[in-house]
Amino acid sequence: MSAAPPVVWTMSRQRDGGRSRARLVFLSLTGNHVARKCAAARTNRSITMTASADLGIFLVCIAAGLIGALAGVGGGIIVVPALTIGFGIDVRLAIGASIVSVIATSSGAAAAYVRDRMTDMRIGMFLELATTTGAIAGALLAAIVAPAALLVLLGIVLLGSAAQQILRLGEELPPDIEVTGLAARLGLSGSYPDARLGRDVPYAAQRVPLGFALMGFAGLVSGLLGIGSGALKVLAMDGAMRLPMKVSSATSNFMIGVTAAASAGIYLGRGDVDPRIAAPVALGVLAGSTIGARLLPHLSNRDVRLIFLPVLVAIGLETLARGLGVGL
Repeated sequence: MSAAPPVVWTMSRQRDGGRSRARLVFLSLTGNHVARKCAAARTNRSITMTASADLGIFLVCIAAGLIGALAGVGGGIIVVPALTIGFGIDVRLAIGASIVSVIATSSGAAAAYVRDRMTDMRIGMFLELATTTGAIAGALLAAIVAPAALLVLLGIVLLGSAAQQILRLGEELPPDIEVTGLAARLGLSGSYPDARLGRDVPYAAQRVPLGFALMGFAGLVSGLLGIGSGALKVLAMDGAMRLPMKVSSATSNFMIGVTAAASAGIYLGRGDVDPRIAAPVALGVLAGSTIGARLLPHLSNRDVRLIFLPVLVAIGLETLARGLGVGL
């Protein structure tokens, strides 16, 4: 008899509130359906986690979070191979945990970078318009575009960009320019405190249309292939828009968190996020990214480029191998 009042309340609210109440009931039913799907998916891909495996994943993910925070990428390039090869975890669960690692990297590093004025929020939100639009277009085109050819093309682009990064290893700061054009009208300029140089470093975005187009391409690739695009974001800001490497990395960390948070629900609904795996991944990446956020202000832009370069080469080789059907 104690359950009767809620039923009566629900029905009266339904008569009074009609449409809005029906929507609430639908969401409740949908949540139950998703929960049943998640439980079924976890049953079909059951795994056994031990304390030593949790510790190993935690330690590996500290390194992933540290590199991700410094290089401006999500850390998935380390997390996914480590989980699948090192711990024998199903690749779908590894990718789901990788999404969690991206959010953890962004959560651990982005807040510190915003506090330290390393992240340019205005540039990041402006470029997110292109990334989001590209991601939606990529998701719509995923059924009709051959992914193998795009993977090969992307791998070649990333390796070519790595060669360009080698030529710029000696560059500490972009050349000083006057703020003009779109950068002036949109306020895409600023400064950041460089602890290594002991002064505030001014900067301004250049070739804004090119950077915006490259961000759209990064979103398109992410939507088509289901991969992270942190490396492409850093390349667009550092190479095309000529922002300092520290600002590019910090702003990319902010942006990848926004993108990953939007897609995490899809992976969760499919049952690809197992808490037994995601928990040590998130804790390790969060710890590593927090350390990275403390280190970045004290590194030179050249040091950050040296960290980013091998990550870029690894992503390029992995992407090219996937496109050619070769396992690394």
